[in-house]
Amino acid sequence: MRLIFLLLAAWSMFAADRHIAVISHRGEHLSRPENTLAAYRAAIDLGADYFEVDVQTTSDGHLVLMHDRTVNRTTDGKGAVDQLTFAEIRKLKVGGEQVPTFDEALALAKRRIGVYVDAKRVSAEDLVAALDRHKMGGHVVVYGGAEYLKGVQKLRPEVKVMPESVSLAVVEKIIAELKPRVIAFSHRDWQDDIIQAARRSGAGVFVDRLGPEDTPSAWQDAIDRGATGIQTDHVADLVAYLHARGLHK
Repeated sequence: MRLIFLLLAAWSMFAADRHIAVISHRGEHLSRPENTLAAYRAAIDLGADYFEVDVQTTSDGHLVLMHDRTVNRTTDGKGAVDQLTFAEIRKLKVGGEQVPTFDEALALAKRRIGVYVDAKRVSAEDLVAALDRHKMGGHVVVYGGAEYLKGVQKLRPEVKVMPESVSLAVVEKIIAELKPRVIAFSHRDWQDDIIQAARRSGAGVFVDRLGPEDTPSAWQDAIDRGATGIQTDHVADLVAYLHARGLHK
């Protein structure tokens, strides 16, 4: 009986010190248009720790936020982001909202929330310059390919780069080469041997729980297996779930 009490006490102390970061996928886009300032404001209001942004470069070198290679799905226009000028993209509407710039998202986030940067089509130099302008280098995680992240590290070692784990062999390689402080996981690589390799390195573990996996049972699986951050489309529900378990401050 005494052993059970001690184990429960130890778990309570561990849980009290543990905070699972809530990452709002493309902002709170269930009720607002994705990748818009309205969606990011809603994520902040709901208590998320990060909102995720997809960064691309226009034909004339401006950084804008758009998930797809083209604007076709989410706006009232057509064309590839890298073939449109900034002025052309700013004329488009995303459910009544403007396509935001990366600078606008960073300005909104400053002192309020972290930014999970999915660097889709943006140079390391342009990305770092934007972070420098807003003094946000210490408040982001940057997701991208290993070679790209090496470029970011070379420019600003203090920025947290976040490679995808992929496989045990790949995660061991990126740990050795990048020494990342955070490693990203999708449903494909959410496997115990890969998770344990990441945890042994001391890196944070950010996992996507999207689509059919964006459920309380999948969140709990992530928690039990060592996630330190969960990316979700259901921000309010995940925040409430974690609060109820003392895992979100």
